[in-house]
Amino acid sequence: MSGARIPLAALRDPVVLVATGFGLGCLRPGPGTWGTLLGVPLALGLATLPLWGALAALAVLAAAGVVLCTAAGERLGVHDSGGVVFDEIVGYGLTVVWLPAEPLALALGFLWFRVFDIAKPWPVSWADRSLPGGLGVMADDLVAGALAALASAGSLALLVG
Repeated sequence: MSGARIPLAALRDPVVLVATGFGLGCLRPGPGTWGTLLGVPLALGLATLPLWGALAALAVLAAAGVVLCTAAGERLGVHDSGGVVFDEIVGYGLTVVWLPAEPLALALGFLWFRVFDIAKPWPVSWADRSLPGGLGVMADDLVAGALAALASAGSLALLVG
């Protein structure tokens, strides 16, 4: 992932604007963390749907994210720019879709998702390195989201009982 800054002029491009979470991915430090914040309203919206509907919405967003992240990478000239945060938004959504839409659960999901997304343990690192284009950009965050969901559920069970 590149730490190169995205020129503000690039945000005039609707693909780059959406891929950067409407510019949140341009904030420093920690553009991925800023971008993950946009996952919170997504999570609250998903919580209003039945689980199958929320999973279907995430699948559509993930598929759109592959196309979006590929296009943003091509336009920015960087395969996985740190400022492209659409993948974090969807990855966090996957983390918390299984959890109650309560502050503690959302916070644990946020924390665990950032840990797995930053540390990139296997298989997150495998997805990040091995899959091409936008597929790899999205896949590593989806794998991080799945692992974070398990860690969040376990933590919540330990804390709440």
